[in-house]
Amino acid sequence: MAVYTDVAADELAEFLGQYDLGELLSYKGIAEGVENSNFLLHTSKGSFILTLYEKRVARNDLPFFLALMTHLAENGISCPQPVKGRDGEALRELAGRPAAIITFLEGIWPRKPNAVHCAGVGQALAKMHLAGRNFAMSRPNALSVSGWRPLFDQAASRADTVQPGLRVFLETELDYLESGVWPKNLPEGVIHADLFNDNVFFLGDRLSGLIDFTFACNDILAYDVAICLNAWCFEPDHSFNVTKARAFLNAYGRERKLSEAEEAALPLLARGSALRFLLTRLVDWLNVPPGALVRPKDPLEYFRKLRFHQSVASVRDYGLTPSGLVA
Repeated sequence: MAVYTDVAADELAEFLGQYDLGELLSYKGIAEGVENSNFLLHTSKGSFILTLYEKRVARNDLPFFLALMTHLAENGISCPQPVKGRDGEALRELAGRPAAIITFLEGIWPRKPNAVHCAGVGQALAKMHLAGRNFAMSRPNALSVSGWRPLFDQAASRADTVQPGLRVFLETELDYLESGVWPKNLPEGVIHADLFNDNVFFLGDRLSGLIDFTFACNDILAYDVAICLNAWCFEPDHSFNVTKARAFLNAYGRERKLSEAEEAALPLLARGSALRFLLTRLVDWLNVPPGALVRPKDPLEYFRKLRFHQSVASVRDYGLTPSGLVA
């Protein structure tokens, strides 16, 4: 979450007049994240989140995101719900941007995730994958393999200003992943695609819900698992924590067992996930809008993670015994 577009108090009060949410008491921008403008609203009827969808998010995709949150909640997944106005619509416009209000989810995201947190995320991710099986809408993943070359092209000319040799490193990895090695014929469905620790809330050690579905799409389910390995199972010094990975993967597997093919593909999927976030972070790092209330995330964190996955031989290196070898 972040703030790129400011909203005046009188403008917001007029906007809220389209809802039955009571009187606006206060509001403030939320600085975390990189994608949309978000505000915490306090009204006489409670707390809510207002999101203004910025230019990277296509307006035509918004009904998918909003309907998905409703569907997941109806199928037992704790996540925010879109708030409909008096006209029955959840999506409208504010400050020249598409906008929606969603319910407030209690909890805090873990700054220093431990193995218990990782197990909770593994269980919740698997349950989300299962809950999404009968979701009627679909959305392709614009940030899968075919979307990585355009990102590289945006950043290539200045990549070496972030780290010498980064341009060649990225191009070499991209050439490899585009060469036909990307996994095919693995189970697909609705994935979150951005389940970082700031998108998962806990009350103590109990997971209280998942937020921010603006990257959700249809793709390989195990790719979502790989994204979480990158997001949850590395330490601040970028070393891989196999204890966290084992907790995450075992908890996922108790809800939805990975096939042998999914396990075999996991190192490659993790490489692709690391490259995807390295590229998007690099583009954001090089293109922060002037005056934006946003803290761009370090792209080199994912350079180091990608180098680790390049050395992985099998799912054993993630702390998981391959299914075919289990007695």
